[in-house]
Amino acid sequence: MAANDRLFLDSGYVIALEAENDQHHSDASYHWTTLFQSPLLLVTTSYVLDEIVTFLNSRRQHTKAARVGDNLLSASNIQLIHVDEALFRDGWSYFKQHADKTFSLTDCISFVLMKRFEISEALTFDRHFEQAGFTKLPQ
Repeated sequence: MAANDRLFLDSGYVIALEAENDQHHSDASYHWTTLFQSPLLLVTTSYVLDEIVTFLNSRRQHTKAARVGDNLLSASNIQLIHVDEALFRDGWSYFKQHADKTFSLTDCISFVLMKRFEISEALTFDRHFEQAGFTKLPQ
């Protein structure tokens, strides 16, 4: 599969899909239904998965958190990259190099991974992805 057939899946996008009271829920739901007109591989990290289930569980939605986590782990079109020592260290270096930004460490790890995999677009509502030079979907 070519790099342009892959999108990075960020936590905010999944949370917007799952949380009906999220400010981006309507945009995410509409975009999601139009997304799979061509085969795509979604790429994400274990840290993003952690953010999603932690967010849902912190809102007392443990059952939903477990369901969403299981769905992400078992989906055939989602490649979950476990954050290993090398990826963590590279993300940490990226974090330290961008003192002028409010990037989270998870974002920095995501940016490093996207560059490694030559992924230019992310399913996200986080403006940090644009600041880092990526295209944010939906626009």
